[in-house]
Amino acid sequence: MPVPDVRRGVQVVGYETAPGGDVEHAGLLLASDGAVTRESLEPGTELGYRLERRHCAGDVTEGRHTPCDEEAAPYCDRHTGRWACARCTGDCDLPLPSCREEHAVYLAAFAPATFKVGVTRSWRLDIRLREQGADRAAHLRTVADGRIARQIEAEIAADVGDRVRVPAKIRGLHRSVDDDAWSALLDEYEPLATFEFAYGLDLVERPMAETLAAGTVRGTTGRVLVLERAGSTYAVDLRDLVGYDLADGGTDRALQSSFAAFE
Repeated sequence: MPVPDVRRGVQVVGYETAPGGDVEHAGLLLASDGAVTRESLEPGTELGYRLERRHCAGDVTEGRHTPCDEEAAPYCDRHTGRWACARCTGDCDLPLPSCREEHAVYLAAFAPATFKVGVTRSWRLDIRLREQGADRAAHLRTVADGRIARQIEAEIAADVGDRVRVPAKIRGLHRSVDDDAWSALLDEYEPLATFEFAYGLDLVERPMAETLAAGTVRGTTGRVLVLERAGSTYAVDLRDLVGYDLADGGTDRALQSSFAAFE
């Protein structure tokens, strides 16, 4: 069987949303010749990459990268992990050790009026909300394990929903949460605590959705990277960068410009 011709340039093989802990800012994980480095996405950072071929990001284990030349991106079937709890509704036998930990049930709000219910281990509540880029949140219940949490989540999801896609988050990046809509939702529950988050983006208009890695980092919210370039502001889903080979020099594509670029 012939050995695949795997390219050995710089490739985006992952990202970190940096919701807290030791790492202050989000980052891109870049691999070259097996070594993995981290490109900080601290506000003010200048990115100057051109996106080349996209293919499977391979595997990163203990800080070493194993490349893969399969065309499927960001991961081929062989390198796609499947989380056992992704669609669990509480009819399980607690298959993972983490399932037996104390869990929190929460509501998350994304501006202006997109809401979802979710669950996480109690100690990760603040981290999980920041990972998703939530603007506001409410801690509804604390329960003994993940199975009970998933059962409660499934009941609430029938009315509220349990997923918010990245495009919906991008559409509200320049807006505030609708106070009336959020208050009306909370009136149906008795939250244990509520939270508000700020990500320092200070946007006056909606950034345009693009896939690029060139410009000045404005900031991140969840897995959305906001870049400024040539007077316009762009929102990039970090997952959409995973798998791309990179070259220096910035994008050579024609990009849509915002109205602010002409002022």
